[in-house]
Amino acid sequence: MDRAELLAPLTPAADTVEQVGVEVECGLLDPATGIGARYHGPRGVRAVLEAVLRHWGGEPQWDADCLAGVRLPDGSTVTLEHGGQIEYSSLPGPGVGKTMDDVRAALARLADLAAGFGLALVPGGNLPFGRLADVDWVPMSRGALMRQYFADLGPAGARAPHIMGLSLSTQATLDFLDPADLTRKLRMQTAVAPVVSALFVNSPLHQGRPSGLLSHRCWAWLRMDPRRTGLLPPGLRSDVGAEDVVDWALGIPLIHYRTADGRYHRAPDGSFAELLRHGLDDAPRRWAAHLDQLWTDTRVRRTLELRGADGPPHPHLGALPALWTGLSYHRESCDAAWELTARHSAADHRATRAELPVRGLDARLGDTPVRPLAVELLRLARAGLDARVAAGLEPPHVPGRLDPLDEIVATGRTFAQQTLARWDGELRGDPARYVAAYRI
Repeated sequence: MDRAELLAPLTPAADTVEQVGVEVECGLLDPATGIGARYHGPRGVRAVLEAVLRHWGGEPQWDADCLAGVRLPDGSTVTLEHGGQIEYSSLPGPGVGKTMDDVRAALARLADLAAGFGLALVPGGNLPFGRLADVDWVPMSRGALMRQYFADLGPAGARAPHIMGLSLSTQATLDFLDPADLTRKLRMQTAVAPVVSALFVNSPLHQGRPSGLLSHRCWAWLRMDPRRTGLLPPGLRSDVGAEDVVDWALGIPLIHYRTADGRYHRAPDGSFAELLRHGLDDAPRRWAAHLDQLWTDTRVRRTLELRGADGPPHPHLGALPALWTGLSYHRESCDAAWELTARHSAADHRATRAELPVRGLDARLGDTPVRPLAVELLRLARAGLDARVAAGLEPPHVPGRLDPLDEIVATGRTFAQQTLARWDGELRGDPARYVAAYRI
């Protein structure tokens, strides 16, 4: 592959405009026990996907003989994660308002369909009930390969099963228009990512009880091959560009690749650059697959996928895309957010990531408390959304999507702490009450 081929998957089309995409991962839970559904069986997640095909139409997505998703007629998708979590991915829309209208309508339909199988659709930061040892792994061929890859890493990959089998998130996908726009957005998104993750902590329960963490999910990400997750190291550079992302990605191993029969295979050992030097069949396709196997807080391809935060409760799903859109799609807010956090080093970021699963919004970024940084980021995001409303790019209610986050920074009570208070109070430590309170 030459340099142009390496850069091609990170180069937007000439006619790209700024749009907003949203992905929401949910558990399909038993309403009485909170335990996630198994893959097979009349009440299994495969049966739910088959019902999606029957009632909504679309194209099935297969991993060998495993039904793993459905591409719907409008281009959105319903897919499975490795532990049976189900994910709805929207089409990109012109703004937060339109995209979240589509997401909420789709999730309501999916929740109604799941209810027909006696299952509840519950978003958030993780599957809070059931043991990791009892996860019924979806029989995707790549899943077993990934679990073995992470196991072979030893301590550096030890928590990968928690992410693959139990985690949930809500993610936003945004656009960049040209190299300068990529630099401006990517450096800001990288610099503020720990603050956003601290603001959204929302996975305090594990195996049916408080775990002592505000984000079990963020804790697990610390040991899922740190080379390819969390902080994107070149992202903190003021002049970061696609070339830097390519150079970094070339140094990371490929985990698996797919052949024409639809099956996945473990890649040879060594970095992607080493594989290229030794000769690699179908290299451009495998490079594109490799970029999909990098899970940094901002994943760079032709778009910017913001994936570092826990998913919020379902009434507040729009808060995450609203925050990122307000910060990223308003030049003044984007630049100000970068200036606010640019001085913090990679070491500061790693220290914060280690601290925030326990401390959440009370963590520090370097010598700076996170909570006042979050206050200022919310102010900048609201200014960005207000500007988009004034320009006719968003309906007037969209800045209000930030209201739950304003309440968090005002009170210091994150989604996780609100959940813990309810768990010990009105929910009485009862999984059935939890599911009833948090289901869509």
